[in-house]
Amino acid sequence: MDSDDGDDRRAAEARWLDLTRIRLPMVAAARGWPVRADHCFQRILLDNACGGVWYDHVAGRPAYAHADRPLLDRAIALAQAALAGDVDLAALNRRSLAWRKR
Repeated sequence: MDSDDGDDRRAAEARWLDLTRIRLPMVAAARGWPVRADHCFQRILLDNACGGVWYDHVAGRPAYAHADRPLLDRAIALAQAALAGDVDLAALNRRSLAWRKR
């Protein structure tokens, strides 16, 4: 990996952390979302980006650091869509929980 790839990866991870640790939790209560904690947003978004429970697809923790770039990009896109109101985060959460049989 050359330094541009590494810089791009670091920028994507920073965007992920900003979305899941700051931006999504900041609007969660006002939007009536069923979750508030960063790890819950990460679970929901990664599960939906994987199409199943993320730890069946990603070896290692933290998942965002071990996910391949296309997966991380899909999870970031879902986070951005949730912020924009283009996807139903509560529905994504229900799907994630169903995959986990909760």
